[in-house]
Amino acid sequence: MGILSWILLGLVAGAIAKALKPGRDPQGCIVTMIIGIVGAILGGWIATMLGWGTVNGFNLYSILVATGGAFLALIIWGAVSGRRRD
Repeated sequence: MGILSWILLGLVAGAIAKALKPGRDPQGCIVTMIIGIVGAILGGWIATMLGWGTVNGFNLYSILVATGGAFLALIIWGAVSGRRRD
């Protein structure tokens, strides 16, 4: 898969993961897109390492893996960023 496909898949996965994640997310649209792209790459890497096969196209399996990675990335981002009080 090319880099543009990963970006597009990450944008879709980030939007789906944000819709699935309960609670209020303080980050904006740009940060969510970046987290979605990182999550798609993370999900693809984890799936490959676990032997579930490679992510090699824009199909349902790829979207599910990327969405799972984006969901995981959103949870990690929420734990790391936390609630900041100024």
